[in-house]
Amino acid sequence: VQLVESGGGSEQSGGSLRLSCAASGFSVSAYSMAWFRQAPGEEREGVAAINRDGLIQYADSVQGRFTISLDSDKNTVSLQMNTLKPEDTAMYYCAASRGMWTKFLLRERSYTFWGQGTRVTVSS
Repeated sequence: VQLVESGGGSEQSGGSLRLSCAASGFSVSAYSMAWFRQAPGEEREGVAAINRDGLIQYADSVQGRFTISLDSDKNTVSLQMNTLKPEDTAMYYCAASRGMWTKFLLRERSYTFWGQGTRVTVSS
């Protein structure tokens, strides 16, 4: 199982970025997939997640601004981030789990496989 993130970078407040996570060794449509982020000095937090039934959950801080989606043909999971804020600055990680999570879809412990991360910096 391998997860490789891309699409990070620097953006001004109010702008948009799209992160992508390429998966290999498994089908993203058969797993719970999630995006987490970790800002300097802070704990890693769940941002958005989708399980194999299509249930989607977002952190309150990104609700209405971020959208998670799967592309089964390309075997990728993406995170469209709009109306970016300086507090969105963090390292963003893609994660995968064989578990059929519902209640704990945004819990870090629910996920077994992790990518190396991609950095997002939002300036004011």
